[in-house]
Amino acid sequence: MMALPPLVYPNSVFEQVQGIGLTSQRQRDRMVQSLMQSGLIDARVIQAMRVTPRHVFVDEALASRAYEDTALPIGFGQTISQPSVVAMMTQALLNGHQPKRVLEIGTGSGYQTAILSQLVPLLWTVERLKPLQDRAHSVLHQLGLSNIRYRHTDTELGWADAAPFDAILSAAAPEEVPMSLIQQLAVGGRLVIPIGGNYQTQQLVVIDKTATGIKQQLLGNVLFVPLIEQ
Repeated sequence: MMALPPLVYPNSVFEQVQGIGLTSQRQRDRMVQSLMQSGLIDARVIQAMRVTPRHVFVDEALASRAYEDTALPIGFGQTISQPSVVAMMTQALLNGHQPKRVLEIGTGSGYQTAILSQLVPLLWTVERLKPLQDRAHSVLHQLGLSNIRYRHTDTELGWADAAPFDAILSAAAPEEVPMSLIQQLAVGGRLVIPIGGNYQTQQLVVIDKTATGIKQQLLGNVLFVPLIEQ
């Protein structure tokens, strides 16, 4: 196994919920070592995923599976994304840079939110299912992550009032790239989003907004819940 540097927890609360047995630090280290072998190289993302207790974002009955590289149900027909996808999307979003204002589409379990909030100064997160966001908000608050702004809405895509954003990450897949998100992205900003919608082969897409238009690249096949646009 690859040698990992010493752990640096964001705060004392993180240290108190690191788990034992199948939810222990050893399990997170094994997960991260596997991710590194698959292409995770950003030291910031590696650190965040090593310290973040994924097991607290899933039902207690599923906690023993929290560090498997698999999506798990969180209720309401939604899932917590598999760690390899979270790592890939986060690394692509940062792209060696430090975005200051970041928008997340789909709070979901709050796990991706927790990873992002440790890596960017300001994070806005939007969720259409209020019970999910309330539960995620509670967990994230208990972890002491205080740089997050929350919005529940089932009528607006994104958070136009807070735009422009340096980066946007979507945890749900529309049929095609929503122009409303492009409009909320600052020039020089980046959007990471699965495209394909329901019953289609989805592709994870990276879109960079430039002064002359947008540039797009594909990162690979993924499977996300469909984005419901009003």
